[in-house]
Amino acid sequence: MALVMYIKPGCPYCQKARDHYNANGIAFVEYDAQNDKARQREMLAFSGGDPTVPCIVDNGKFVGSGWGDPPRG
Repeated sequence: MALVMYIKPGCPYCQKARDHYNANGIAFVEYDAQNDKARQREMLAFSGGDPTVPCIVDNGKFVGSGWGDPPRG
């Protein structure tokens, strides 16, 4: 999968991002960055230490953290 989303369970912004990608038929993989510490470290490496979720990574490149306009998370 090219698109990866790091999430926190129960995060409404993460759900909005999921809804967006699902509605547009865009496949993604999601990882729990709250409870899986290895994934959390991976996310922080992509985001430059920003803990905001969702953290979106496309083809190994950091796209951004948060969701909405302005991005929140």
